[in-house]
Amino acid sequence: MLLQLCPVIEASFNDMYADLLQLVKVPIPLSTDHLEFDLLSAAIKDDTIQLYLGAKLLDSQGKVSNWFNNSATSLTVPTMDNTQFSLIVSQDVVKATVAAVLPPEEFMVLLDSVLPELARRLKSSIGLINAKAADALGPTQIVKILTQDTPQFFMDQGHAKVAQLIVLEVFPSNEALRPLFTVGIEASSVAQFYTKDDRLILNLNNISSDRIQLMNSGIGWFQPDVLKNIITDILLSVLVPNQNGKLRSGVPVSMVKSLGFEAAESLLTKDALVLTPGSLWKPSSPVSQ
Repeated sequence: MLLQLCPVIEASFNDMYADLLQLVKVPIPLSTDHLEFDLLSAAIKDDTIQLYLGAKLLDSQGKVSNWFNNSATSLTVPTMDNTQFSLIVSQDVVKATVAAVLPPEEFMVLLDSVLPELARRLKSSIGLINAKAADALGPTQIVKILTQDTPQFFMDQGHAKVAQLIVLEVFPSNEALRPLFTVGIEASSVAQFYTKDDRLILNLNNISSDRIQLMNSGIGWFQPDVLKNIITDILLSVLVPNQNGKLRSGVPVSMVKSLGFEAAESLLTKDALVLTPGSLWKPSSPVSQ
């Protein structure tokens, strides 16, 4: 009897293995790019099936822009007791995902129209440097924000942050060809992952201007730290909401619902993002007649 069952069990296992592999290899869309996965190796440890996947990032033309085939043995993986499955994403894949969703951008804001209180504070702060320059700020004053390169993502046990280089320029009016001044900013934000249904979402909490450098000035040399508070508040009001808006669509983790769970939960190690299942999916109760 045992000899007759073994091929059946083997066939059933192979079918389950094939279905599981198909689930984890579903492409993940990222703005105009997407991630695809390939199986590197597989193993069975105790009662757990472990699949080690290589990832590749493809651009909108379908061309591979980055490969990620680091060995999973180098990752710090926490002990997962009583967990039906875990999806462990290496730090380099997370970094590339953030970079794909947040490419370098340029923002131009009519500050007095959109954020009049910040416009008033900016004028007051510039007045401490150059009163004539402050008087030149009109109702069509423009703040221009450029993000340089893609943000850098850093993670450690239980927490993460995003650092980015930003150029900020202030123009007295929408007709001005040259800015009053240009500053370079090294900024950072606390990065927090959370899950909603079967989607993983990253949110930037606050922003700090860690270092500000005067790059160009038409109002004379000044110490840019004088403007640190107002610059930080402008970034918080303009840049952070825009970036969180791009991140809010999240990354689908389709295997969560496919395996019968309502949602996923996430945690960070020093070099990986770990997804584990939330509650089991429960079908809606039939309507009483």
